[in-house]
Amino acid sequence: MIPRYSRPDMVTIWDAQSRFRIWFEIEAHAASAMAQLGVIPQEAADRIWEKGRDATFDIARIDEIERETKHDVIAFLTHLAEIVGPEARFVHQGMTSSDVLDTCLNVQLVRAADLLIADTEKLLAAIKRRAFEHRTTPTIGRSHGIHAEPVTFGLKLAYAYAEFDRARERLIAARKEVATCALSGAVGTFANIDPRIEEYVAAQMGLTPEPISTQVIPRDRHAMYFATLAVVASSVERLATEIRHLQRTEVLEAEEYFSPGQKGSSAMPHKRNPVLSENLTGLARMVRAYALPAMENVALWHERDISHSSVERMISPDATVTLDFALARLTGVMENLVVYPQNMQKNLDRLGGLHNSQRVLLALTQAGASREDSYALVQRNAMKTWNEGKDFLAELKADADVTARVSPAELEAMFDLGYHFKHVDTIFNRVFGAA
Repeated sequence: MIPRYSRPDMVTIWDAQSRFRIWFEIEAHAASAMAQLGVIPQEAADRIWEKGRDATFDIARIDEIERETKHDVIAFLTHLAEIVGPEARFVHQGMTSSDVLDTCLNVQLVRAADLLIADTEKLLAAIKRRAFEHRTTPTIGRSHGIHAEPVTFGLKLAYAYAEFDRARERLIAARKEVATCALSGAVGTFANIDPRIEEYVAAQMGLTPEPISTQVIPRDRHAMYFATLAVVASSVERLATEIRHLQRTEVLEAEEYFSPGQKGSSAMPHKRNPVLSENLTGLARMVRAYALPAMENVALWHERDISHSSVERMISPDATVTLDFALARLTGVMENLVVYPQNMQKNLDRLGGLHNSQRVLLALTQAGASREDSYALVQRNAMKTWNEGKDFLAELKADADVTARVSPAELEAMFDLGYHFKHVDTIFNRVFGAA
């Protein structure tokens, strides 16, 4: 985790004190369930909670023990015994390390997902507000980066809203996918621990019991989780890339807010660069990079190996912290985005009305010309406009082959900008709802 790209709430989920607190809660809840079943004395379970509930775990001490034992869970249990006293002998009865590690990881991933879902909802609110603000602001749509037909800037943002609404649903599904608990003991057979203990701990930790585990929770769940994060990051990059293109000097239809005192270049004082959107593009690459090792973690040996462990210790905090930061940054970009409707109109007019070519093509076919002939008629006038800077409408009116089928007055009517926006409300209702 890089502090530059980290926010405290997400970082806290992954810090050592939080991790050990979750480990304790798993062990203590398991002890409570064991006491209810008569496996251990109730007094022992009570003592474990009494001593550990408000304890601050000594991370340096745990690290010291681990340097000798070479085992993180044993190091924690040893330190917990120093806190609890003799009753600590009843801790971890019938459990294996993965019961603690995997259940803890899933608790952390669920909590991280909750933050990411909240981040996405804030982003959606920002996009929606700007979309309605520019619902009817005309701009040119581009395909292959080339002028195509008019859209509105609000529609551009509605595309993004719909995509991040899907992202929110995917995050909810990913949260559910990974919200499982396994306390099934060595190789997952429950030979030394009652399945009812797993059910109790799962309920207390906000999880559901894993239907069947080996000695680990199946890693296809985690692969799906990190793949979802990668898809969400790709959506971040898509919107960031759109902003970067729109901020290009030759386009300048929108740009990131440039705050007082901000500097764009150490060499060129005039520069105003899309640095936030460029940063988001880079962060998205990193989040996507974490998806592949998560998928490679699925194929563990037999009932368990630990080849996945080192991977997850790195990608779990890094992927969630990075995406959390990226979503928050993108929300800020959208809230403060500076939009230039006058430049949108100027760019829209740049090609002398060529964006109406399809409408003329369709009118000629409706008037009886073949599609091939209609295309040729429109294109030969369009190319004069493209190559010589002619006015498209004037060229069409001067072409006898065109006016033989479509009158000049009809041609003029086809150059009405509003024609392209007659279904904007329909699209907005589909995306945002009729209300």
